[in-house]
Amino acid sequence: MSRTKLERSQIEAALLQLDGWNLEKDAQAIRREFKFKNFSEAFSFMTRSALAAEKMDHHPEWSNVYNKVDVRLTTHSAGGVTALDIDLAKKMDRFVADVG
Repeated sequence: MSRTKLERSQIEAALLQLDGWNLEKDAQAIRREFKFKNFSEAFSFMTRSALAAEKMDHHPEWSNVYNKVDVRLTTHSAGGVTALDIDLAKKMDRFVADVG
């Protein structure tokens, strides 16, 4: 998977295939807030996401409060969004569908 920074138009095209993800104004990251029924579901989602991120050697910026998980994806070494971020976002979308 490439760590080359994507152009804004490439990111916007990729976001059309993702559920609920938004591009930050400066186009340096994509974000999404996930909501679950309870903390257990949120933690289950985070566990699956963490295992996938570790396998990819690409880790999210995220926070969790009870049933909410806020995620920000960017590739620091590239200075913005790369295919790795899009791929991890797709995986997270699948994981949330499995949990919910």
